[in-house]
Amino acid sequence: MRPLLTRLSGRLVVSVQAREGSPLRHVDTIVRLARAAVEGGAAAIRVNGPDDVAAVREAVRVPVIGLWKDESLRSPTSVFITPTVERAVALVEAGADVVAADGTDRPRTDSFADLVAAVHQRGALVMADVASAADGVFAERSGADCVGTTLAGYTAETAGEVDGPSFGLIAELAAAVRVPVLAEGRLSTPDDVATAFARGAHAAVVGTAITNPTWITGQLAAATPTHPTAPAPR
Repeated sequence: MRPLLTRLSGRLVVSVQAREGSPLRHVDTIVRLARAAVEGGAAAIRVNGPDDVAAVREAVRVPVIGLWKDESLRSPTSVFITPTVERAVALVEAGADVVAADGTDRPRTDSFADLVAAVHQRGALVMADVASAADGVFAERSGADCVGTTLAGYTAETAGEVDGPSFGLIAELAAAVRVPVLAEGRLSTPDDVATAFARGAHAAVVGTAITNPTWITGQLAAATPTHPTAPAPR
């Protein structure tokens, strides 16, 4: 196992992302959230786009996992997480220690194997975001250094199958591949994280429940007696 991945064994990775239109969509805000996460115990930070990667790389001393989404391609049938070699290389040049990319066996401009090779040639690792055990096997054969359950429920084949964390897929991947499995997607409580490790995760990735105050506030607000979605008083 690569030394960097060994450092993540049994640890928490925090995803710090904000879409366009979010009050948090500012590089300096992303950096501050990343620094706060590291102070809280994050062993690595996952961020979107070369600008955020470069800024976070300068601000923290833990590994940075970089991805670069193409939102114009976002759909259950399209590869939109780091879809090309060009984007993957740009992330490495920005300072990413690990490049996260769609690791499913779906049509794309550049093959996943070519993306892995380009990243490895530049001294970085590849995390394959997958949706099924078959995806994980494909990604491992293509050279991925680790696989994550990031896309479970977000592909045409798995849409509607996942309600909550992908604990079943974690176990399936742990049995199907030899590379580390990172649990990512809908982990929101300490119990979720503990269960992910019990199912075979090498590391756990949490984003929304830590770095999205809009979602966190909404969860708490929904429990208040006058919130629109709260149970009607009796």
